[in-house]
Amino acid sequence: MKLYYIPGSCSLSPHIVLNELGLDATLVKVDHRQHRTEDGADYLGVNSLGYVPILELDDGSRLREGPAIVQYLADLKPELGLVPRNGTMERYRLQEWLSFLTSEIHKGFIPLLYAGLAGKYVETVKPKLQQRFAWIDEQLAGRQYLLGDTFTVADAYLFALTGWGQAHWLKSTFKAEIHFDQLSNLQAWYDAVRQRPAVRQALQKEGLE
Repeated sequence: MKLYYIPGSCSLSPHIVLNELGLDATLVKVDHRQHRTEDGADYLGVNSLGYVPILELDDGSRLREGPAIVQYLADLKPELGLVPRNGTMERYRLQEWLSFLTSEIHKGFIPLLYAGLAGKYVETVKPKLQQRFAWIDEQLAGRQYLLGDTFTVADAYLFALTGWGQAHWLKSTFKAEIHFDQLSNLQAWYDAVRQRPAVRQALQKEGLE
């Protein structure tokens, strides 16, 4: 398998999941400005939409979209419990979280990442994003992870997205200034997830430590 990634982007989520599962995969770094891979290949030939992640399987087929990719990967080793069993209410709860993170958090960050282009729209988007994180903080009360006591692919996705508000390099580049100092549950969750060996391995590989 190959995972096409951009350091610090949402592709950090499947990168973490690969590590959690102990799966072998070739990591292919993509330059998001030039749309070129490390060896100079045209990334638009891999994904005409230009973004990451893309998971290329051994048969050459490719899977797009992080929430689909992480579920596919976790289903390769269901015994590790990174996703609940298909057809259960717990699995639908997982998909509920993945949909929420995609539509409310991931997309909510985009205007902040390109604040110069978004202009005054940032003033509308930022408070809404902060409210969504405050809601997540409430859901984490009394829980170790999003679905309870078990780390799942939803936690990997939220970690990648929360990192956009935490990372000093990102704030200086894109002005994505979201602070979590008052969200004690979210902060404790983030700090705990960051210490997982699979997460630290991914951060070090992507140069984010």
